[in-house]
Amino acid sequence: MTESLPLSRRTVVTALGAAGFVALPAWPEKARAADGPASAADGPVLDTHPATEPSGTHVREVGGTRVVFQYGAVLPAFDGWRTREPTREYLSLDRKWRFRFDPGRHGLGEGWQSPDLDDRTWDLIDVPSAWDLLDTPGFGSETTPFGKGTAFADGYAWYRTVVDVPGSWRARHVRIAFLAAGYSAEVWLDGVHLGKHEGANSPFALPVAGALRPGTRQTIAVRVFRRASYTDYTAPAPQPVTDDHEVPYKPVDYWPYAGLTRSVWIEAVPRVTIAKLLVAGANGRLEARAVIENHGASDFDGRLTLDPGRDSGARPTVVEARIAARSAGVVRVSVPVPRAPRWSPASPHTLTARATLTAGKPSGPRVDTLSTVYGVRELTAGDARLRLNDKPLFLKGLNWHEETAARGRAMTPAEYDRELGHITALGGNFIRNCVYNRHPYVYDWADEHGVLVMDDIDTMWLNTAQEKLQTERYGLARAQALTMAWNQHNHPSVILWGLQNESEIDAGGAPVYRAWLADLKAAVKAVDLTARPVTWASSTSNDPAFDLADVIGFNEYFGYFYGEDSDLGPTLDAVHAKYPGKPILITENGTWSLAGNHGPDTTEGTEEWQAARFTAHWAQVVDRSEFVAGFTYWVLKDYKQRAGYNQAYNGISVMGLLTFGEERPKLVYEAFRKAAGPGAG
Repeated sequence: MTESLPLSRRTVVTALGAAGFVALPAWPEKARAADGPASAADGPVLDTHPATEPSGTHVREVGGTRVVFQYGAVLPAFDGWRTREPTREYLSLDRKWRFRFDPGRHGLGEGWQSPDLDDRTWDLIDVPSAWDLLDTPGFGSETTPFGKGTAFADGYAWYRTVVDVPGSWRARHVRIAFLAAGYSAEVWLDGVHLGKHEGANSPFALPVAGALRPGTRQTIAVRVFRRASYTDYTAPAPQPVTDDHEVPYKPVDYWPYAGLTRSVWIEAVPRVTIAKLLVAGANGRLEARAVIENHGASDFDGRLTLDPGRDSGARPTVVEARIAARSAGVVRVSVPVPRAPRWSPASPHTLTARATLTAGKPSGPRVDTLSTVYGVRELTAGDARLRLNDKPLFLKGLNWHEETAARGRAMTPAEYDRELGHITALGGNFIRNCVYNRHPYVYDWADEHGVLVMDDIDTMWLNTAQEKLQTERYGLARAQALTMAWNQHNHPSVILWGLQNESEIDAGGAPVYRAWLADLKAAVKAVDLTARPVTWASSTSNDPAFDLADVIGFNEYFGYFYGEDSDLGPTLDAVHAKYPGKPILITENGTWSLAGNHGPDTTEGTEEWQAARFTAHWAQVVDRSEFVAGFTYWVLKDYKQRAGYNQAYNGISVMGLLTFGEERPKLVYEAFRKAAGPGAG
């Protein structure tokens, strides 16, 4: 139904609105069993798991839009770490918390979640931070002995803090937001269990209804778990510790930082609130979906005004917004933005869209607001090319790990600026967020600096049994794919969804592997209005599921782990012959060197050898740019890992353009900077 609204100088369109609603709280239909038995007392400490991943992440169609739900509510926007909406109240929990390790697993039984616990003798820890850096001298040094300090403290640890809850929050919907907790976290408010989350690098928000007591002081307790990588980190042949339910399930080639590693805050929003604003700008139009929750007891009848932002060439647009009581609905808006500049690496123009919800008429009282940054651009994959705004893309890219020697994964904005600044200094236009989601700052930075992004989830080195478990029952890998696409949806810099890294391929046509990838692909495609291409970092150029990929991605280490450098070109030709319409992306290639080790470029481990190997591979890729979309070097900086090798260097992998602690360039840094793309003189 179209309703004519008495407005001047505003565009009035039909409220496509929610054709239906989803009642709140919304949990998946599959039952969630109680936690299983804990690990044996004499064995490694393992976390407990329900029958399906504990956050209840799932997608439902609401008014023609697929919406992601978690903990019975819409997975909200996580802009509260930096943005303050005028209709909301925020309480930052970035501060010192009480902290204690719980190696004996006594905390639950002794009531460490209770507000009555006397925790004055506990240690203090900064939030955000990684407990690895609490007491590990020389963490960033190649000469420090491996295996000592809190970097190797595994199992459970507890965090506690108190908050004075404003009395005004009685009429609010309140949630506690965590940008990350590694690996898993359970949260209590005054002893009331709010929920559990798995996955060290994805944000989550827990509604606190039923536990909140406005006008009082309340205690938040968080129990964080990290699985040990090995039973003995310094043994000659260390025994790995695995857990089939976790993602990743075994030791992997990066450091699994533990604790509350990113920001935490409480957000109090109106009972009728815009939980998420999905936007997609392309071909001169802005498509928007405002996902609205009504936590009140009465139906809501109002208006939603969408302002596409300055420089968009469009005026605010008003549509009806009718949401049933205790339900979630979607209001759809489509607005021409004829003068909006296109976003590209050369001209990274962004705009800010703002949705305003009002009661009754548009001139009625303001209920809630939510803004989001977006860009207008067209992205396609076809005819063996990636194209942005109808122009072929060639990606000069870098893998990178989110860490510094000083703070681990709890990086500061200044550290991000320094780290990511190397990308542009090197002439790069692309980063792969290898094997996990990054802090929101990274995506904002990429939008502002015109750097393209392949976003990954934690699905590294799964074997066939885990792929089958994730697809058929546990669903954590699917949850990570859904939340990645939902959380990063509006960023114009994000051009590729990465589904997995070097996971096992079963025999006989790979039915398990293909079903798993198809499930992950369906998840991201379900919620992405822009239909970004999907890819993954395969361990082989003969992946039997490449027909499912929009962009063929594989890691190659010719001349290092196998074969000769010169084998790359013929391999690329063979892949192109088999899949002539699909662009190809080298998702990893690199070698290693010890900083300061110089010699002939034929001597492995010298800086000269590392630089020469890069140059040889780069040349073969550039020569095939008509069907190879780019090259992603492994890796920007040397990095820490607990994978059972490089212990002679304190667990530092020396494959970077830069050293880990000092961030000193090696010769390959300059070789990469000078590497010219196709068409260069």
